[in-house]
Amino acid sequence: MTDDDILRDARAAFERACAHEAEIRAEARDDLRFARLGEQWPEKVRRDRELDGRPCLTINRLPAFIRQVVNDGRLNKPAIVCHPVDSGADPQTAEIFNGLIRHIEQSSDAEVAYDTALDFAVTCGFGYFRINTRYARDDSFEQDIVIERVADPFSVYGDPDSTAADSSDWNTAFVVESLPRAAFEARWKGAEAADWSGAAYGGLGETWGDGDQVSVAEFWRREAVVRKIVALSDGQVIDLAAYEAQRALFEGLGVKVVGAPREVASHRVLQHVVTGAQVLETVEWAGRFIPIVPVYGEELRIDGRRRLRSLVRDAKDPQRMFNYWRTTTTELVALAPKAPFIGRKGAFETDAEKWASANVQTHAYLEYDGPEPPMRQPFAGVPAGALQEALNASDDMKAIMGLHDASLGARSNETSGRAIMARQREGDVSTFHYIDNLSRGIRHAGRILIDLIPKVYSAPRVVRVLGPSGEARLAKVNQPVAVQEAGADGQLRQVQRIYDLSVGKYDLTVRAGPSFTSRREEAATQMIELIRAYPAAAPVIGDLLARNLDWPGADEIAERLSSLLPGELRGEAPEIGEAREVITRLSQALAGTQAKLEAMTQDQALETRKLEIAAFEAETQRMKVTGLAPSAG
Repeated sequence: MTDDDILRDARAAFERACAHEAEIRAEARDDLRFARLGEQWPEKVRRDRELDGRPCLTINRLPAFIRQVVNDGRLNKPAIVCHPVDSGADPQTAEIFNGLIRHIEQSSDAEVAYDTALDFAVTCGFGYFRINTRYARDDSFEQDIVIERVADPFSVYGDPDSTAADSSDWNTAFVVESLPRAAFEARWKGAEAADWSGAAYGGLGETWGDGDQVSVAEFWRREAVVRKIVALSDGQVIDLAAYEAQRALFEGLGVKVVGAPREVASHRVLQHVVTGAQVLETVEWAGRFIPIVPVYGEELRIDGRRRLRSLVRDAKDPQRMFNYWRTTTTELVALAPKAPFIGRKGAFETDAEKWASANVQTHAYLEYDGPEPPMRQPFAGVPAGALQEALNASDDMKAIMGLHDASLGARSNETSGRAIMARQREGDVSTFHYIDNLSRGIRHAGRILIDLIPKVYSAPRVVRVLGPSGEARLAKVNQPVAVQEAGADGQLRQVQRIYDLSVGKYDLTVRAGPSFTSRREEAATQMIELIRAYPAAAPVIGDLLARNLDWPGADEIAERLSSLLPGELRGEAPEIGEAREVITRLSQALAGTQAKLEAMTQDQALETRKLEIAAFEAETQRMKVTGLAPSAG
């Protein structure tokens, strides 16, 4: 396909994507500016009120509701868990996948990508994050997978023909980036900084060049292709390309191809970096999915078109009402006339200047004329009707979004703890679809990673893998590794294994729940409560409790407590446990024998000392009798 064909397809696909998402983007931009920037007054109303010198207050309550949902998602992080599916996969390699995915998430700050996507999904209806590759080091050809955040969701244009809930069926996508003209010319020397909005490039409505800024697009396209697979003598079925890449390894293990290769349908993903008039780069992506993952808010399909709605979409009118009535209350109170003094005509002739300033100044005394003193009229008070309307608008916002006072941490009319928890749960349930949509997006990301890992980490190498609690270790992949495994008789033997990431089929699940740190703290609290209720459990679970405590020395204490457990509780084989018991008994017997020998030695030394003292006393008595001085003993 020539560059002209690519540009023609890109212009046509971009025009369809813009037309399909025009209404969605307009509503999303309005939601974002309304909820986060506080642009909540109609422009004409705001301008007229400012010209008249009237207040125009914005008391934005929506960010608190947004943060409640987003921070709930941060507390309950979805985790990708890989499982073996067919006979070619094994649990140990699945653990390598799990540990490698955790390493990818940690090293690339995937939490930031997930949180940003969820924040935009709640605020304006959709957010994105993406998966990319980069070189592991500046002086290496090895690549690592990274998960990156999309800071501007309006830079992504999806496939208008997509129907999947997680958009795993995307066949086209665009990521538009605006670069300074100097940076563009430095990166692509001699390239034409063309604007797609010009008549010569299709007359698209989006601006692709603006003065010193040049817009560049990543045009992603997925095509149907046919690939070849082969059956191996050990029962595995893998891609022919993967076998050819590791032929020497398989031949060294005595594994050969059985039969002829077979053709199967698959997909190829291409990334074209384009301007309005030129293809700057073309890269064939290693995976079979477009590596851009959407996180949607509330999804609807009306008349065959996808509509995306945010949490605040229906709460904007109550927020406007709240602003209006609070502004009206402030205006009525501020503009209310000062309480005047009422008196008969001529009562204020004496000290007229003081009476004229009595509402704004403090005077020691005021003189009046006539028999009766002037009377001050009482203040009318804060308008109760306007305050009630503001309260009604506030309640409308809570009812629309399903987040009441208990969910926001404020006191409400609930009195018991159970009632408060029930109201909080109602709020969590009413907004759970946002958290669940994030889980769907992370599940699709896991599918992309499982497809991509065998192709990026295809050569023999050492990778870092992380355990569920964050402990790190190094693992050799795609090469023979000597490991200790228990045989059928329970004896440990050294065997050769290969953690081949390209062999076997793996599936995944996404578990949403508190982070490991939160679960560990909760586990420690529950264990302490169990020990209080059942003290006999302390010797059995003491090491587990220590491991879940977060203070220095906890791991060392856990190891010491673990050494006191019986062998079966430490997960040892019966033979090892019996041998350990024999060693323990022999050690105890030896310690007892040593104690007895020490006691006998001490007794013998005591008897010897007694004999020496008796001999000295006898010698002293003899010398006294003979009249000689005793010698120093």
